[in-house]
Amino acid sequence: MLHFASSYFLLLFFLLPFLYYLEKRGKKGAVRFPSLKFIKESKPKKTGFFFLKLLRLTILSLLLLCLARPQKETGSRQIAKEGIDIVLCLDISGSMKAEDFQPKNRLYVAKQVSKEFIRRRQDDRLGLVVFSKQSFTQCPLTLDHRLLIQFLDRVKIGMIEDGTAIGMGIANSINRLRHSKAKSKVIILLTDGVNNAGKIDPLTAAKMAKSFNIKIYTIGIGKEGTAPYPVDDPIFGRHYVRIKTEIDENLLKEIARISGGLYFRATDAYALNQIYAQIDKMEKTKIKGMKYVSYQEMFMVFLFPAFFLLLGRIFLENTYFRKIP
Repeated sequence: MLHFASSYFLLLFFLLPFLYYLEKRGKKGAVRFPSLKFIKESKPKKTGFFFLKLLRLTILSLLLLCLARPQKETGSRQIAKEGIDIVLCLDISGSMKAEDFQPKNRLYVAKQVSKEFIRRRQDDRLGLVVFSKQSFTQCPLTLDHRLLIQFLDRVKIGMIEDGTAIGMGIANSINRLRHSKAKSKVIILLTDGVNNAGKIDPLTAAKMAKSFNIKIYTIGIGKEGTAPYPVDDPIFGRHYVRIKTEIDENLLKEIARISGGLYFRATDAYALNQIYAQIDKMEKTKIKGMKYVSYQEMFMVFLFPAFFLLLGRIFLENTYFRKIP
């Protein structure tokens, strides 16, 4: 559907009938012939001259449409005036390779569920922090969720030296949010292990989050008991061993309590998806702002026909429909 950015030019269409009337009256010849013999013998192309007048009006109409700046809507988005800034803090330690979550390992399922969560948060800025023995920002806070998902796809186990530095992950996430002016600031921390690395204690990091008014939702991921873990042997190929699931639930509960968040335990893919859906419902953006619409300029659709019709009219006026004088 077309939209005209300068629609007041369309008012000039009312002048076209007046121009046609002036064309119809014609002009008196500038040279008088002493005899009308040759004129009577010739066959005037009245239909042709009418066609030229109509062609001129068509060209003027197309040019007026160009001046009115026709535009086509290419997309729109409702931007939140007071949105929520959310950092996904994801554990990528070696234990996330355990395959107790189907169809693949824990990290794969966590990434897929995170993508669905990202797609539901259209009006909020989201970022991604990953941690193992160290922590780094995979993607800063952004409204470009397609870009965020691309960065999430690149996350893999082995990007950082193995370990579980929960405190470092929280601290890095706080650093992404501490200057935020958002109405609400949230960290969603997902891990399957026990803190065993890093220079910052997780409870100290939780208190830092509280001081910046940042809420932390913690998620412990992994089935109870043991889980199959893949081992790639250079001789015998891949085989599986059973590893014990060790989650410091007391620590994760305390982190959530200190910061004003909640703790969740996910023992399968469905439960993890439900947890993210629950967090999505609890952290809603309520106040909507302006709607931003992007347009594509379409004046070339009318300019090219007008140009070729003008060339055609000039050619016909000076050849087949030429008149003397």
